[in-house]
Amino acid sequence: MAKKRIVTATINGREEEFLCQPRQTLLEVLRDTLNLTGAKEGCSNGNCGACSVVIDGRAVNSCMILAMEAEGAEIETIEGLAPGDGLDPLQEAFLENAALQCGICTPGYIMAAKAFLDENPSPTEEEIRFAMAGNLCRCTGYDKIVRAIQQAAETRAEQSASCEKETV
Repeated sequence: MAKKRIVTATINGREEEFLCQPRQTLLEVLRDTLNLTGAKEGCSNGNCGACSVVIDGRAVNSCMILAMEAEGAEIETIEGLAPGDGLDPLQEAFLENAALQCGICTPGYIMAAKAFLDENPSPTEEEIRFAMAGNLCRCTGYDKIVRAIQQAAETRAEQSASCEKETV
């Protein structure tokens, strides 16, 4: 059996150290070692996106990343998305648009959408559908999810404009 290694990464803004086996996925460490169970295990082969987290600004399938590869990375999970109290605009938009049903895919969608909106704050519907192509929903359908992401983009733009007015 290979020796465990210590990995240091920033997870949801906090520096964390954890022990992991060389073959352990980031998803396994997040869920089983760090008790961050928001990322879900869906297909375990990178096809469904239920395990999506954001690493160094990019959405990735945590079931496809070895935990050891996370050394020095900045990782964001659904648990770290919302500010202190309340919900992130993406989470609110998913609730308001009923863009969830069983909830297995929802954290992955939200984290993939977060990375996407950080890169493209004013996307078209087509861009959203293309960006979310790596995430699957087996219950709700995609129209509600796309509307939720559009709404979150609008809310983020309004909040950004409001912040700019306050600083002027």
